[in-house]
Amino acid sequence: MLNFILAVLFTVSLYLIMRAFPKYQVNPLHAVIFNYYTCVGMGLAFMPDRTSYFNVDWTSTPTLLTLALGIMFVIVFVLIGLTTTKVGVTVASLAGNMSLVIPVLFGLFVFKNNNKDFTFWNYTGLVMALAALAFSTIKKENNKSVAKTGWVLFLPVLLFLGSGTNNTLINYVSATFYRPDQSALFTAIACTGAILVGTSFLVFKIVFAKEKVSGRSILGGLILGFPNFLSFYFLLGALSDFGNSAAFVFPIYNVLSMLTSALLAWVLFRETLQPLNKLGLALAVLAIFLISYQEILAAF
Repeated sequence: MLNFILAVLFTVSLYLIMRAFPKYQVNPLHAVIFNYYTCVGMGLAFMPDRTSYFNVDWTSTPTLLTLALGIMFVIVFVLIGLTTTKVGVTVASLAGNMSLVIPVLFGLFVFKNNNKDFTFWNYTGLVMALAALAFSTIKKENNKSVAKTGWVLFLPVLLFLGSGTNNTLINYVSATFYRPDQSALFTAIACTGAILVGTSFLVFKIVFAKEKVSGRSILGGLILGFPNFLSFYFLLGALSDFGNSAAFVFPIYNVLSMLTSALLAWVLFRETLQPLNKLGLALAVLAIFLISYQEILAAF
């Protein structure tokens, strides 16, 4: 249970730190790239045997797949940053957390995971999760309820799809190619891929677009790397604690992250929720319960 709590706390801190980036003039993309340098360093610090990282066969299929995850890491993190700053902490948290329906569906229909037989109520929960995502994008402006327009409207949806795809790939690669005691190694290799992709992109922009990188963005990224690594590390620990039951761990982890994010966003940033946003949050909680009620009831 300690891994559960720590994973939630460090995940929520990601949203809150990125929410503060505009105030301190931190470029979200630059910060995302530099945060992975801290993640690799943290991974090395948490490894029982650091030589395992340097002795990795970097051309093997498992390693190449893990490095490829770095691309998704960068994409999802950028989407988190944009959604948090343009729409809000609660909506970003809701969109990311509701993405659990994607790995669940892949487990059912692609990977043929038979550890869970879905019932009518489970499927109802999946539909309700999508409704919760839609309600979360509604904002009230000038006493009129309107949906976000333009590209901003698609940010929560893109975050939903990207985060779900990312979690699906993480579950598949980690369960297929890595032992439970290799969580730090898996994280470090994946973040190395993110460094390669992100740094290459940043160097390209610096050379050809004359983009400037500020010390604030570098420092902000390095700080962000601490909760980023720890949230992922403790989430893997929580999965291991509960027999790698993603259908149980992800829903509970997500709903706790969502509720904690909403509370702290209200306390720290005075983010307010409109009635439809509150309905979306309530639907999200109910959806998560319906998706995993068998595991929740069995635990008690």
